[in-house]
Amino acid sequence: MKRTAFFISDSTGITAEVMGESLLSHFPGIEFDKQVLPYVDSEAKANEAVATINLAAERDGNRPIIFETLISKNLRRIITSANGFSFDVINTFLKPLEQELGAHSTSDVGRPRVASKDTNYIRRIEAINFALDNDDGARLNRYPQADIILTGVSRSGKTPTSLYLALQFGIYPANYPITEEDMEVFDLPKPLREYRGKLFGLTISAERLTAIRKERRANSRYASVDQCRREVAEVERLFEQYDIPYIDTTDVSIEEISTRILATTGIERHFR
Repeated sequence: MKRTAFFISDSTGITAEVMGESLLSHFPGIEFDKQVLPYVDSEAKANEAVATINLAAERDGNRPIIFETLISKNLRRIITSANGFSFDVINTFLKPLEQELGAHSTSDVGRPRVASKDTNYIRRIEAINFALDNDDGARLNRYPQADIILTGVSRSGKTPTSLYLALQFGIYPANYPITEEDMEVFDLPKPLREYRGKLFGLTISAERLTAIRKERRANSRYASVDQCRREVAEVERLFEQYDIPYIDTTDVSIEEISTRILATTGIERHFR
């Protein structure tokens, strides 16, 4: 079964997407075609979104699922006129919370704060820049500033996990790929030896790794099942040898990987 899901917002759409993705993850038997429609902040844009939703409904033969975080009642009215099943992500939770707290919420719910005055925003940007600068073993001289160094075979999920840790929690992550050349001598790669206390390993099933690598280099030794099995087995043995905590990323979302890393290491989140 396949359904279309829209994440609609008058801002970035991150809240709608995060909440919607979380809910949809409980239906693994359904394939979702996910589309984000951010900055729907005018009637014209809302009407365009409705046209897109209706087109998807006609194409699929099923109503799309809509997760929206629109502040304007008028824009919400336009969106809910579409041939879709709509969730008001904010007010579903906000109204009961107002009743419990005995207070009214502000009208700018879900909108980003002014960047220049938001220390979380500044930390987030700095952390993302750090993650990008220290991707795939770059800038080894900055490892003393890293909160964590992710390591594992190529394509085991190090880069997306690093970026998620930076974006969501303001953590300074670096990542280092353990290559076939590194495995010729059964030892930690030299750049990592000084930072064993910061290391966290990512592993993955050989079959999944093969599928991912084939998208990059089809019909190569790098993507062969035998090569992937050999690399995964060697790296896991290395993790065990040096008592490096690690997680199998095969069937785990980036969000869960990151949460488990923080729970295991005790690294402090700079924001939630």
